[in-house]
Amino acid sequence: MILSKKNKIARFIWNIAYYILFRPFPSKIFNPWRKFLLRLFGAKLKKGSGVYSSCKIWAPWNLVLEENAWLGPYVDCYNVALVKLGANATVSQKSYLCTASHDIYDKNHPLIASPIIIEQKAWVAADAFINMGVTIGKGAVVAARAVVVKDVEPWTVVGGNPAKFIKKREIKE
Repeated sequence: MILSKKNKIARFIWNIAYYILFRPFPSKIFNPWRKFLLRLFGAKLKKGSGVYSSCKIWAPWNLVLEENAWLGPYVDCYNVALVKLGANATVSQKSYLCTASHDIYDKNHPLIASPIIIEQKAWVAADAFINMGVTIGKGAVVAARAVVVKDVEPWTVVGGNPAKFIKKREIKE
């Protein structure tokens, strides 16, 4: 995968906007302003969604947040490919969403990318790493500091490095 000249120019312009117009406005009252900027650069953001000012977004045009989905403080969203959060999904502070890597089987180690999908009502806890191509199932929980390299089944709790099944998640009424 070779990034186009258009992509590189867009990233350059986005980085200027990020540091001058996005990052300096940390209060939650500026969330509408940050959403406006992200939409201006192609992000698809629904009502009630949000991104903290300290969150790093690599490519807003590859970001989709459904209703009430949030990227928390200091989340690093390296979204060379699509990152999509379903309704009421949360990615907590200092987590890393990594949609790209290098092909270790090719002598030239070209860049490869694959989307990350975090389905509705899922929660990625603090300082977790989510690898490219992973889907976090509906209602699943990724424990703090987990390293997720494979899909997570709906309504399960996973944790560790690499993340493993811990238990089923059951919502008490």
